[in-house]
Amino acid sequence: MAFLDRAARSIFFWEFLKSFVLSMRYFVGKKSTLNYPFEKGPISPRFRGEHALRRYPNGEERCIACKLCEAVCPAQAITIEAEPREDGSRRTTRYDIDMVKCIYCGLCQEACPVDAIVEGPNFEYSTETREELYYNKDKLLANGDRWEREIARNLELDAPYR
Repeated sequence: MAFLDRAARSIFFWEFLKSFVLSMRYFVGKKSTLNYPFEKGPISPRFRGEHALRRYPNGEERCIACKLCEAVCPAQAITIEAEPREDGSRRTTRYDIDMVKCIYCGLCQEACPVDAIVEGPNFEYSTETREELYYNKDKLLANGDRWEREIARNLELDAPYR
């Protein structure tokens, strides 16, 4: 620093001091990152996570086997088989989603006239094998039962925009 004159050293010192104070302000201030597994950030009501099949409050499944979700799926990840019941209504006997193929576009949810298939708020569903990502009707109904409160709240919040 011998080659710098006194004014240059003074400017250098003040710039260093300003940057040091700024660094210390961020060092002692509120942290902007989350400690992920223990803290989770907010999730939008429109978030598209793990699929679920919903039931009516009386316990009957909502799906009426119209197969609109199967028809609209661009990845062809949904497979539905149905048969008529004694009362004349149709219900699914098989409802499978291949989550490996799914692109989480949300078209199945938009196409469903009775809000039977939804993409829920769950984003933590890693697996060890590929076979665990083939969801059958029982697993989808279990997801719907598990997340029903959050799903109903999210659909209610999203209703003005649908």
